[in-house]
Amino acid sequence: MVSMPTGYRAYVPIRLPPSPSADLAALEPISSEANLALGRLDGVADVVPDPELFVRMYVKKEAVLSSQIEGTQASLDDIFAAEVGEADDAGEEKRQDVREVNNYVEALSAGLRRLESLPLSLRLLREMHAILMSGVRGKDKTPGEFRRSQNWIGPPGASLATAAFVPPPPDQVLDHMGDLEKFFRVPEKLPVLVRVGMAHAHFETIHPFLDGNGRLGRLLMTFMLCERGVLRRPLLYLSAYLTANKQEYYDRLMAVRFRGEWEAWLVFLLTGVRDVANAAVAKARAITELREKHARLIREKLPHRKKAMDLLDHLLRTPRVNVLVTEMLLDVTNPTANALVADFESIGILREVTGRMRDRVFRYDEYINILNRD
Repeated sequence: MVSMPTGYRAYVPIRLPPSPSADLAALEPISSEANLALGRLDGVADVVPDPELFVRMYVKKEAVLSSQIEGTQASLDDIFAAEVGEADDAGEEKRQDVREVNNYVEALSAGLRRLESLPLSLRLLREMHAILMSGVRGKDKTPGEFRRSQNWIGPPGASLATAAFVPPPPDQVLDHMGDLEKFFRVPEKLPVLVRVGMAHAHFETIHPFLDGNGRLGRLLMTFMLCERGVLRRPLLYLSAYLTANKQEYYDRLMAVRFRGEWEAWLVFLLTGVRDVANAAVAKARAITELREKHARLIREKLPHRKKAMDLLDHLLRTPRVNVLVTEMLLDVTNPTANALVADFESIGILREVTGRMRDRVFRYDEYINILNRD
């Protein structure tokens, strides 16, 4: 800790890797389980009907959960509604929440593209932060730039004097982030998941931006796993686990900062990796089984309906549709789109959700319910 002239005390983090280091032998059992689960997850995308589709949907789900940790109220259904133009009737606050989620999706996609030509670095993190904060709450807090003023963490109304945690002073941020960047590049002496856990804890401790640190810190873990080749696709998202264990997450980070309890933090994180990876594998299998079930239903009930299978596959991309969207997706006439949607409603694949006679919207309930399982 360092005492500041105005009376508060700020935390000064140690360099990574910590010395003494974490007890890797004690972590071996849960580390092995987490790595096995990651291997299954990396392979399961190859057996789903459309691997890229599964990734896109999973990214949207993670974006929703990660943003909810920061206080947004947008749901996955809100994102799908916006995609078919329903968000136009929503209030400004809901539209703002949807934009924050969409920014997260864009930051993840852009970050993975940049990793093809640029190593994980401070430059990449600043670029992704700028995307995260573009046009949303926090856009006035220097997006893409490390902070030049003191921030703090605490309940609403907390001050520097009453904060639960005060990150390092602003004039030290660049030095500490430089140390983190070096940690990305040091030779492989630590298991990848241990390195990821240490980097995330260090980033959150530095809290280098005025806003958006939590979201970017969670993206950092995905970037590291993909850059290191542990995952070929960005399928591991821990926000559901961190949301369900929010207080323990904060407590474990504080214990690392003030008592050096790296093993407890890493066990917590590795447990999350194992559980989330296993849940994602189950979700992928459930989606595959759902498509097969509804493909059989279409073949039995709508054998002469052209474009029916195309509509089913489009519903896996856009699980809320109206007739106009169906026309555009399938490049068919209005009567054909009307008939297709009506047929899908009659055999139980789609459900009308507005209760209106005009401008009706239909929802692919079973698919959205699978995506919403946490």
